[in-house]
Amino acid sequence: MGKHLTKRSEDYSKWYNELVVKADLAETSAVRGCMVIKPYGFAIWEKMQAELDKMFKETGHQNAYFPLFVPKSLFEAEEKNAEGFAKECAVVTHYRLQNDPEREGKLRVDPNAKLEEELVVRPTSEAIIWNTYRGWIQSHRDLPLLINQWANVVRWEMRTRLFLRTAEFLWQEGHTAHATKEEALQEAKQMQEVYATFAEDFMAMPVVRGAKSESERFAGADDTYTIEALMQDGKALQAGTSHFLGQNFAKAFDVKYTSKKGRQEHVWATSWGVSTRLIGGLIMTHSDDAGLVLPPKLAPIQVVIIPIYKGEDQVNEIYDKLEETISELKLKGISVKFDDRDTMRPGAKFAEYELKGVPVRVAVGNRDLKNGTVEVARRDTFEKKTVSQDGVVDYIENLLSEIQENLYGKALSYRDEHITEVSTFEDFKKVIETKGGFVSAHWDGTEATEDKIKELTKATIRCIPNDAIDEEGTCILTGEKSFKRVLFAKAY
Repeated sequence: MGKHLTKRSEDYSKWYNELVVKADLAETSAVRGCMVIKPYGFAIWEKMQAELDKMFKETGHQNAYFPLFVPKSLFEAEEKNAEGFAKECAVVTHYRLQNDPEREGKLRVDPNAKLEEELVVRPTSEAIIWNTYRGWIQSHRDLPLLINQWANVVRWEMRTRLFLRTAEFLWQEGHTAHATKEEALQEAKQMQEVYATFAEDFMAMPVVRGAKSESERFAGADDTYTIEALMQDGKALQAGTSHFLGQNFAKAFDVKYTSKKGRQEHVWATSWGVSTRLIGGLIMTHSDDAGLVLPPKLAPIQVVIIPIYKGEDQVNEIYDKLEETISELKLKGISVKFDDRDTMRPGAKFAEYELKGVPVRVAVGNRDLKNGTVEVARRDTFEKKTVSQDGVVDYIENLLSEIQENLYGKALSYRDEHITEVSTFEDFKKVIETKGGFVSAHWDGTEATEDKIKELTKATIRCIPNDAIDEEGTCILTGEKSFKRVLFAKAY
């Protein structure tokens, strides 16, 4: 199956699109720019969701749910936010359809059913949430308020790509309120670290932690903290963002609390989110020309057992012999599938699970039964090993950890080899065009220079790294003084 994929080296974009469809992750839908996430793709999202949800709850957050529709007047209350999302908004103007007198059997919008106030389909939920918080927060005893919601949002994108950019997508969005600026800043940075930990420990995807430049910040934020990953084609992917919102939304929606000293003060805010775009990042970080490569911690099926048999008696004998092994693996929290379908030959099954990125494949035939062995193959390196049935559970458990570590190590080596320091604009252009990856360069701190570099090279400032050291230099474009290097890249 995997051999039918376009090679990454030939056309990375085509390879990606084919892989998403052929590995049964998602497909385009009847709605322009929207996708259907298929069961296998959704199973990956559920695993991501479960781990992130656990991390959010461990840091004191609770889940809630807010409406999909935002009255236009509320949406406009925080001007920068409204302005930033205006071009991507879908708007509901009418609430009823009626029979069309001019076309039998067809419907049209009832012109008499116009809404008194138009409703924006949420591109993000700050407006509706902060309007709600006004009723929830009165005193310092109500703070901090730490809320997350799992939801869908709509951003009317013109150019879409499955998982990476769709008109509707799934995500989580955290919205928190705090008594002090310091607490809110600490929260925003803490959530950046939660995202980074998830990306590295579960997705096996190394990330750079940093802050966005002013022009790249979230609309309505005072600061945006980001995690930036590098895909195998040398392009960056913004994998998660956490925003320090200052008091912008509190002032726009008049959310105040009575302090311990009895004074009325505006609260301080954060918001933070990751989306189904993470699945795109997962695919592009690890997968190869044979198909998906999934880190074991997020693989819906971690181990597939393929019996090689003739007739029902033989397959039953293989299952009986391995039943205890399957139970032991499941007791260790390892997901196992025993594929005894008689509609496919073993070779076709091997290719299917290779394409779907199942980390470990176990093959068992008649000879294996007699010898008390199984053949274990790992998806990341295609290595195979004959293992005793008695020791196979421990072997597989260790192998899954090894695969997880190997995928992270390989991605980290690639990322580190593709961070290039430059001092001149000529070198900058050359690296962006030929090598790709992150380019570490001095920038004079102005939006005009940032825009010009983007216009000339299509590269944007991905972030000012958290660990950037003070270093005097000159801007690659203008020659003006600079005191820190920032990371540029072409990005998704």
